[in-house]
Amino acid sequence: MTTVVIPLYEGITHLDFTGPHQMLSLVPDVQIIVASLDGLPVKSHGLTFGELACLEAIEHCDILCVPGGAGCVSAIEDPRFVTVIQRLGSHAEYLTSVCTGSLILAAAGLLKGRRAACHWAWRDMLTLFGAIADDRRVVRDGHVITGGGVTAGIDFALTLISELRGTDIAQSIQLILEYAPEPPFNAGLPDTAPSSVRHLVLNKMANTLTEAKQRIGQVAQQHPDSLTI
Repeated sequence: MTTVVIPLYEGITHLDFTGPHQMLSLVPDVQIIVASLDGLPVKSHGLTFGELACLEAIEHCDILCVPGGAGCVSAIEDPRFVTVIQRLGSHAEYLTSVCTGSLILAAAGLLKGRRAACHWAWRDMLTLFGAIADDRRVVRDGHVITGGGVTAGIDFALTLISELRGTDIAQSIQLILEYAPEPPFNAGLPDTAPSSVRHLVLNKMANTLTEAKQRIGQVAQQHPDSLTI
């Protein structure tokens, strides 16, 4: 039995973990544990996720999968949360994340010198903790597998499932869930989005990103191997 632990925190983007969770739930002999500090419910974009396991009570996992979201900043600032991530991640067979979850792994000192994916707007912050930012949708560096922003979690999950159970199982799950994306627009990346859309999004995110860089930078300054972006 392969055990996957998905740690939640306030301010996650729920698709970051519900997408991979749906995929992984169809894999034979996989146990998924969704947890939070003290097992408390976690709210995300109008949804509340309850009946969670107590994160600190989990002794071991084969796969640690850390989702992202704007709440990653507060998670990085929380010594209790980061300590558990460091403990579980240090002994996991696979260390994984989706979106800004890679920043949490990096802040826990688990991505030094490793290539990692992240949401495009947050990716450069990985270097603050000695990680190597990679703009690919899914990045594999040894036992570390990371997905880019939000929807990349689906591609990440298929990559992980293929690693665990082979391509036939991965493709069968892709077919069961009819994952054959044909988006109506080609605006999923800054390089392909119309300039007007890109400016609109960047302006909307500006304050959040500025504050995030300041706060994460302060945490990184306490890290012996931190770098500056």
